[in-house]
Amino acid sequence: MMEAAPRYDILSLIPQRPPFVVVDRLESCDQGSARSSFLVKREHILVEDGELSEAGLVENMAQTAAARVGWLIQGDNKIIHIGYIGDIKNLEIATLPKVNDLLETEILVKNQIFGITVVEGKVKCHDKILASCEMKIFISNKS
Repeated sequence: MMEAAPRYDILSLIPQRPPFVVVDRLESCDQGSARSSFLVKREHILVEDGELSEAGLVENMAQTAAARVGWLIQGDNKIIHIGYIGDIKNLEIATLPKVNDLLETEILVKNQIFGITVVEGKVKCHDKILASCEMKIFISNKS
């Protein structure tokens, strides 16, 4: 069962910084999953012609995974390391979200070994799946 995530400043959980942040809040989190939310804003760098780009959707899933790791280690006073998307499989984008859409993103950890995590991600808006994929994320030793 997912735990409600205490209201942290999202920037304390992820290595990304504006203008590339595509997660507003970590809604819930546990060892194997996380849910986030993001309101698409017109001025965001990844918004093109009033829609969040494909890259924005993929980055949203990756940052949700990063927020999960940040939440898990935040009590240990560990430095948040940078992760890199190493592989994306089965990427499906049904539609691009529009400005003022509220995205709800969920990631499920499928496998984790050493510095590699495989997650399955889904981005929804109004209970419709906008995008989904499986991604392999490599964690760097550098912050």
